[in-house]
Amino acid sequence: MSGKPNVLLICADQWPSQLLGCTGRPDIETPTIDRLASVGTRFSRAYSETPICGPARRALMTGTDARVHGDRTFKPDLPMPPIPTLAGCFRDAGYQTNAVGKMHVFPVRHRIGFDDVKLSDNGRSAIAHDDFDAYLSEQGHAGEEFLHGMSNNEYSWRPWHLDERHHNTNWVTREACKTIKRRDPTSPSLWYVSYVAPHPPLVPLSIYLDLYRHREVLPPLEAKWAAEGQELPYPLAVMRAYYDVLPPHRLADARRAFYALCTHIDHQIRLLIGTLREEQLLNDTIICFISDHGEMLGDYGLYGKRAMYDNSAAVPLIVVDRKGSDRVPLGAVDTRLAGLQDVMPTLLDLAGLDIPASCTGESLVRPARRRHLYCEALEGASAMRMVTDATHKLLWYPTGNAFQLFDIVNDPQELRDLAHDPASAGKLDDLKALLLSELYGSDLDLVQDGELVGSPRPKPPVVDNRALSGQRGLQFPPVKKGNPSAVVAPTAE
Repeated sequence: MSGKPNVLLICADQWPSQLLGCTGRPDIETPTIDRLASVGTRFSRAYSETPICGPARRALMTGTDARVHGDRTFKPDLPMPPIPTLAGCFRDAGYQTNAVGKMHVFPVRHRIGFDDVKLSDNGRSAIAHDDFDAYLSEQGHAGEEFLHGMSNNEYSWRPWHLDERHHNTNWVTREACKTIKRRDPTSPSLWYVSYVAPHPPLVPLSIYLDLYRHREVLPPLEAKWAAEGQELPYPLAVMRAYYDVLPPHRLADARRAFYALCTHIDHQIRLLIGTLREEQLLNDTIICFISDHGEMLGDYGLYGKRAMYDNSAAVPLIVVDRKGSDRVPLGAVDTRLAGLQDVMPTLLDLAGLDIPASCTGESLVRPARRRHLYCEALEGASAMRMVTDATHKLLWYPTGNAFQLFDIVNDPQELRDLAHDPASAGKLDDLKALLLSELYGSDLDLVQDGELVGSPRPKPPVVDNRALSGQRGLQFPPVKKGNPSAVVAPTAE
């Protein structure tokens, strides 16, 4: 090997960590990603430190946690912090840097160090020019991206309403392949390919719906602590009240639609790999597959992200080094604690570039392993905090001062809450101490004399979801440009 390697970073949106064939799931087809895992390393305890789209992507692009990058609640009009970015570091090292797909930054057309961005940002043409929206217009479908009628944050589903070639997943892949082929051959490249699926709307291609139509899908997880009649921690009660309660047959169909979106992405990744192979770049390209966060998809009666259970907070993370390198073991499963903040330093390290001092993340190809990982989402009544030491996980809901404790080694599905188990009192105290050490900002008001005291639990939430969880409409003529905080519902994206 000689010279600098290329880097291909593939990011899905809202893909749970365990929803891969290579994790042993029998009800999902992901042959391409499974193959990547077989020629690289899968990090089985990787987390999104703030499992919400915007904050998660800030962590991915800056190599920092929310304390540094400044968003643990989803602030769509918050500029990126003035610190080095993944793309900026590669660009400054002589790389061509290109992004295609979802960015979720502000200002919306901010390139954050990329030389060029082909943007598809979930219908945010009301905020800034969107390249996928422009493509649909050129194809005679101006403003028609969301005429399928499905919400960006609900679980009704139907097939994609336009021709297959106009599906967002196909467009992102096609534009990424063009970018690879249009590279300057005298310089290495960083390609960031960011899919908007399987995040709702659930509108897969009919051919992928047909693939799953007659297949059994695993039922949602059920736990005693989440059973009907149990008082859920307040933030979870808010989440459950926000979404419709789907009967089993509808939930099974929604899961099939979600899986169809996943398999579609998996098959499109084959085109990225094929383009690299035909351009004679594959063996000299580092590949990383990641998601910004997961999706509850009905487990414990919950939907969406934000929650600190593994189906929401844990993410798939696979790293493949260039051929012939021994820094990333082939077919390995690494159980160290990892986060989105680690992707930037890991890719820089593999490329032989310096890691900025601003990074709070760690290179995953070095032997050092963190002893615990802290995650957080939202503030106020809906705040959720989590700390894990890789064997147990403590969840704290400040409103109502509720705790949950799980043995994630012996109970990986988080079915048995040990917070009130006398035999687990020592572990509970140890993790509380770790969590206390991570708190900052307004969370410090919820601590008295070194103890987590939280705040009183209010009355049950009354949810007014007349906006249908961020429903989009006909976007032609173009929607009037507006404030991102008004155009994009903060709780929805």
